[in-house]
This record gives sequence, C-alpha cells and structure tokens, in this order.
Amino acid sequence: MNLAYRDIKHNLLRFVLTNFGLSLLLGIVIMITGVYGGLIDDALRQARAANADLWVVEAGTNGPFAESSRIPGDTRELVSRVYGIERAGAVTYQSVQTVLNDKPLRLFLIGFEPGRPGGPHRLVAGRDILRGHYEMIVDRSAGMALGQDVPLGTHGRKFTVVGLMRNEVTSSGDPVAYITLRDAQALQFELAPPAARREQARGAGLETSNQINAVIAKVSPFVKVDEVAAALTRWKHLSALTQEQQETLLSKFVIERARKQQGLIMVLLVIVSAVIIALIIYTLTMDKVRSIATLKFIGAPDRTIIGMIVQQALSMGIFGYLTGLALVLVFKPYFPRRLVLDPDNVAIVFVITIVVCLAASTLGIRLALKVDPAEALASSG
Repeated sequence: MNLAYRDIKHNLLRFVLTNFGLSLLLGIVIMITGVYGGLIDDALRQARAANADLWVVEAGTNGPFAESSRIPGDTRELVSRVYGIERAGAVTYQSVQTVLNDKPLRLFLIGFEPGRPGGPHRLVAGRDILRGHYEMIVDRSAGMALGQDVPLGTHGRKFTVVGLMRNEVTSSGDPVAYITLRDAQALQFELAPPAARREQARGAGLETSNQINAVIAKVSPFVKVDEVAAALTRWKHLSALTQEQQETLLSKFVIERARKQQGLIMVLLVIVSAVIIALIIYTLTMDKVRSIATLKFIGAPDRTIIGMIVQQALSMGIFGYLTGLALVLVFKPYFPRRLVLDPDNVAIVFVITIVVCLAASTLGIRLALKVDPAEALASSG
C-alpha cells in the first residue's frame, strides 16, 4: 500500500492546486534560464555570424562591439595583402531609430561588402542584396514584409526589404538588418545638410565618409591565426582580435552585469521555491499528525513515514517542474525576448528541483518523527 498515493488521492484537489502554483514558480525559474541562454546567444550571434578568424580594429580598442572603432576604408585592401589572409571584408555597425507604420522601430544596422566576409547568411525568405544601393535584409522580428520600404537616416532614404532572416537580434533584442557598406557609411558618417553647411562655413573637411568600424579577415588553414594577428598588430594604427578574444569580450564584459543579474534572480527564485515547498510539506504533515500517530501506534516503522513524506515532496517537485516546463514551451513564442532552452541547463534545473524537494522534506520529516503514538489514543478520546 502506497501511503503517499492514497493521501494524494484523498486530497486530490488541494494537491493539484498547490502544484499548479508551484509549477508557475518553477516555470519562472526555467524561463529565467531561457532568458539567460538567449542573452548569451544573442550577444555572441553577431560575432559568430561574421564567421571571422580575425577582427582588425582601431589601435588600442576592443571594437567593434565592446568599444567604438574607426579605421580608414582602405584598411581592407592593406589587410588583404598580409601573408596568410585569404579573404577580408570591411564592415560597419550602428544602431538606428526610425518610424514604421506610425510606430518607433530600432534596428542594429550592419554595412558589408557583397561577396566578402561579414554579410548575411541563412535567409528564410527573399534574396540577397543585388543592387549597390537602397536594399536591405532584415530579421523577421522587425515585423517587415518583402518589398516594404523603410526610411532611414536624416536624409530620409528609403530602403527596400529584399530578404528576411530569423533569430538575428542583438543582446538588447533589437532586430539586425544588413545593407551595403556604401549605404551604411552614408548613414553613419555623412552629416545632415544643415550640419554639412556649417562645417563648410568653418572650413572643415568633409571627407569622413570613407570610414569603417572593422575588417573581418579569414586566415588560411595553413597559417596560424596568432601569427597573422601579431603581424597586423605591428602596424601602430591597428589592433587584431581573434574570434575567441571577441567572444570573450562579448560574454564576459559587454553583458557581464546582465549575466550577474539573471544569475541572482535564478538563485533567489530557487531559494523561494525551497521555502515554499518546505512550508507546504510541513503543513501537509501537520494535517496528518493523527494519521502518523496511528501508524506509529500500530507498529509502522519510521522509514514508512519518512518514505511517504519524501514521495509527496518529490511528486510535487516533478509535477511542478514538468507543468512549468510545458507552460514555458507553450508561451515561448510570445515572450518579448528570445528564449534559448539549452538541454543541459534544463536538466540542471531538474536536478536542482529534486535536491530542493529532498532538502525541503526534512522539515516535515522532523515533525513526523516527533509525533507521539499516544496522540492517536488522545485524539480518539
């Protein structure tokens, strides 16, 4: 006879309602795990999408993501001539704000040279950029359709959406868009007409549009990347970062505060879950004091009573975990941030749930072991 099963069956409604509330809490823990995974994945996605071996940036900077970087546009040709470099492409990165369908829209804009490293990949609809100007490939989370015109920049230039991507967003959740390098340079470095006239009146030069943020380089598999990076660093006006160094900067420095915040929230939620499970088990045990006393009076061993309490705690944890996971999977497409549920992290949360349930059941076990068998007779009297 399974005492835990019979007790749950006798109080089925209370068990279901209690576990539903617990499942919401555990679902939030799983959701935070997904947000944390999405934060890391989004932060690294742009660096990995470039498929680079080396990032050539302004000397003394950790650009182009962690810091601002500006280098001359002809740097790409210089880098291409370095021994060991197979291919190189100039890129720019910038955030732009526009209005689409009377709603504000923020995009992370990448300028690239078609046919060179740094461009988009894995289109889900449409085609690549074929024209030299005013075409755009954008992530579908921006809510744009193929053929739609998007105004960008102070000059009000309109870009036509020719391709769509999926899951190409920044660590802040902004959709990513690709345009040609020339268009990106015009948006990033050209001055608005009033500012341009003012600079001309001051006699300042306006030849600043031929600037880029970085050069993405692919190194020959027969040459060590570190050797090529050392050769480029000898040029006093440039720095060279490997792909591993770029990812380290993004994951450990750029989003460090957000990572710590997500981790702290997860720890607090796990503690709250442990406290709630402990209180629930303690309350259920108190409700069964007479039954426990009767079991002891008729000679039931302590391990039977302990097994009943532990089984109830584990059933609550497993039921709550599975229900919470199901809720997260159902509502995952509707979250404002992308959730990445790594199987390893989900398994870790399950293990933590089991450990928390076992630890929380100790409070009820201590109460049960203290019950005097004589209370069965006192209660019946």
